[in-house]
Amino acid sequence: MRKATMAPRDMYGKTIVELGKKNEKIFAMSADLAAATKLTAFSEEIPERYLNPGIAEQNMVGIAAGLARTGMVPFISTFCCFAPGRTYDQIRQSIAYNHLNVKIVSTHPGLAIGMDGAVHQALEDLALIRTIPEIVVVAPSDELATRKAIEWAADYDGAVYVRVGRKECDIYFQEDWEWELGKSYTLKEGEDVTLIAHGSMVPYMMEAAEELAKEGISARVIDMPFIKPIDTETLVLAAQETKGIVVAEDHSVYGGLYSAVTEALAAELPCKIMPVAVQDTFGESAKPDELYEKYGLSVANIVSKAKQILS
Repeated sequence: MRKATMAPRDMYGKTIVELGKKNEKIFAMSADLAAATKLTAFSEEIPERYLNPGIAEQNMVGIAAGLARTGMVPFISTFCCFAPGRTYDQIRQSIAYNHLNVKIVSTHPGLAIGMDGAVHQALEDLALIRTIPEIVVVAPSDELATRKAIEWAADYDGAVYVRVGRKECDIYFQEDWEWELGKSYTLKEGEDVTLIAHGSMVPYMMEAAEELAKEGISARVIDMPFIKPIDTETLVLAAQETKGIVVAEDHSVYGGLYSAVTEALAAELPCKIMPVAVQDTFGESAKPDELYEKYGLSVANIVSKAKQILS
């Protein structure tokens, strides 16, 4: 593990500038949120391929669809509550239905947005976006994984939704790991229980594994950035080789990674699966760490769920 040097959204801003300078087809847009989504540098260094449509997210999606039809590779960015929240219809009809090569990079997911409160805390974006056909759904964890995800998305021919975190995240991803469609990454081997997470919850899983080890419990930890398609092969191995799975995410318990894991294993190899996620409720305004504690996104809750499986 290495300490973070920047937040994932900062790495997105850095990476998209590098890619834009190499590939003249890359076009970036942000709906009046360039500073927050870290596209300011792109707008300054490559202004001829940047557009701010204003607070008109639906129009931004339509413009991106048009650009994709001309052979451009548009990256559109806003908060997760706005894409897919405000733009679901446009993403479905204009991008997915027409098989267009558009990258939707949404930042500020879940309770981690903190003080902005419930209206901005997107706890259902993964549930919305992963039901739309032909869109790859990715939620990288640390800054290195974010860079790999953005680079991969730029080369991938098709629509991609990338959920980029606001919080800094300790670096567990390895530089030499090859980022592949639908692949997960085992951060720690273990034999008793499997802990699976994406995004900001990955460090909590690693810390929970350390706490479990103090009690003689061996926990496998898997970073699973691809929500769709999901790494069924790795899930089946976890179900075979450990006694159950805990899935943690800064998202509703409905429709996100927990749902994707249970759906995959129900068809292949059912096992005990416990969620650490936000229940059927909205968030509220508070510091992210306070919200994580109140809504059960904590190391203690992960440890508790793992012990429930083993008992």
